[in-house]
Amino acid sequence: MSNNIASKVVVITGASSGLGEATARLLSAEGASVVLGARRQERLRILTETLTPAAKRSLSPPM
Repeated sequence: MSNNIASKVVVITGASSGLGEATARLLSAEGASVVLGARRQERLRILTETLTPAAKRSLSPPM
């Protein structure tokens, strides 16, 4: 993947598992800031805490 995603903001729904989670992990590792949404808030919180340290701007808004 090219680095043109770095410094971009990406909104991901369904981020608590499956493709959404994998996408969040990949894009944050590539330098994107991610905004995560999902129904399972506890899993979303855990994902947010474990994302790449470079993705310090990761956000999972409270519902």
